[in-house]
Amino acid sequence: MPIRYAEIEEVNAVKEKGHPKYEQATIVCACGNSVHTRSTKKSIHVEICAKCHPFFTGKQKFVDTEGRVDKFLKKYGKKK
Repeated sequence: MPIRYAEIEEVNAVKEKGHPKYEQATIVCACGNSVHTRSTKKSIHVEICAKCHPFFTGKQKFVDTEGRVDKFLKKYGKKK
């Protein structure tokens, strides 16, 4: 039995309440850079972006989490 065109459209119809709203969003970095895009969330906060990431800037930057860098340097750093 062949499938009719009207039956295919009923199957492919998107449900109204099945998907979240896709709206304008702002991504804000810890360095102060902000990017406007679209997302299901209205605002997104990040720690590192393309403007301050060492790969793109060429500068070394330590991201210290709970003092781990200081703890490492204290334990294994250069001695006087």
